[in-house]
Amino acid sequence: MIPSLLPTYNRAPLTFVKGEGSWLIEADGRRFLDLGAGIAVNALGHANPELVKTLTEQANALWHTSNLYQIPAQQVLADKLVEATFADTAFFTNSGTEACELAVKMTRKYHYEKGQPERVKIIAFEGSFHGRSSAGIAAAGSEKMTKGFGPLLPGFVHLAWGDHDALNAAAAQPDVAAILIEPVQGEGGIRPLPDQCLKGLRDLCDTNGIHLILDEVQCGMGRTGKLFAHEWAGVTPDIMMVAKGIGGGFPLGAVLATEDAASGMTAGSHGSTYGGNPLACAVGGRVMDLVANDAFLADVNRKAGLFRQRLEALVASHPDVFDSVTGVGLMLGIKCKVPNTDMIKAGYAAEVLTVPAANNVIRLLPALNIPDADINEAIARLDKAASTL
Repeated sequence: MIPSLLPTYNRAPLTFVKGEGSWLIEADGRRFLDLGAGIAVNALGHANPELVKTLTEQANALWHTSNLYQIPAQQVLADKLVEATFADTAFFTNSGTEACELAVKMTRKYHYEKGQPERVKIIAFEGSFHGRSSAGIAAAGSEKMTKGFGPLLPGFVHLAWGDHDALNAAAAQPDVAAILIEPVQGEGGIRPLPDQCLKGLRDLCDTNGIHLILDEVQCGMGRTGKLFAHEWAGVTPDIMMVAKGIGGGFPLGAVLATEDAASGMTAGSHGSTYGGNPLACAVGGRVMDLVANDAFLADVNRKAGLFRQRLEALVASHPDVFDSVTGVGLMLGIKCKVPNTDMIKAGYAAEVLTVPAANNVIRLLPALNIPDADINEAIARLDKAASTL
């Protein structure tokens, strides 16, 4: 029989019917501790009462009008993002993939309008992930992402992670428009970019008159203990892609930019039917109220310290299964010595959910408000799973 769903996912044999905080309930009643949070999406846990209340109130008022008209919730969310970040302006999308498309268009249009139409190339890096659209897969460039989907969108330069000589040479070319990078690679194996390297990228972009585009789709919205990961390095981008956690589980993304970087995007240059709809922006506004808060972020850092300490002890107690802990904040990974898929499957048996990544890493991306008791339970269940291997 031909499956009614396109078989592009190798889905686990699990069917979840309800979520409560850091927990997912399977159709058969089993309770799984969710350390994936929908791949860093459910930043405030499942069925967060504040978000449910906001969504319900907005749903009872207005769902959709389109961007032909003013959308008050969209303006409110844009104001909150601009006030809390480097940005002067925001455009709302439905996903990180759509945010990537606009970021690519924005930098190229900027240079075109500045009389430099030859500046179209975007430097990206090995191990990156920027979505699965034509621009996203071309930016990543790996065979896994691009094989069979040619001809690819041209104009991307792919460099090895950490090759400073190649980076300096590439950035100096007169046809380069921007550097695109994740401050912490997610799919690439929870690989943080050192602060000094991010500072160096900012200087390199300034020296060569090109844009720094940060992809904070996975590492943003409080995930690292700052509202956005680049804040740890004390630098700002020109353009930034945001999604996942910004909607707390509701589909929402954004591109944030300085006024100058966005200056080429005039009326008619971009659009979205659903982007910035009242439902998504109402929820996103409430997420910002809760996450863009010093006390909340301080608690994320406290929980991150506790979780990492316990994970380091877990790795030490299973030297044949685990290699090391990586990551920052509550964007953590464990590099495995056994196949990471074996550890993930063992986790299913122990009723704990993790997410695979490159470099044989399992990702741990819990809700940012995960209780300490659930962190302790997570360690116990990971220990149980590792013991079976």
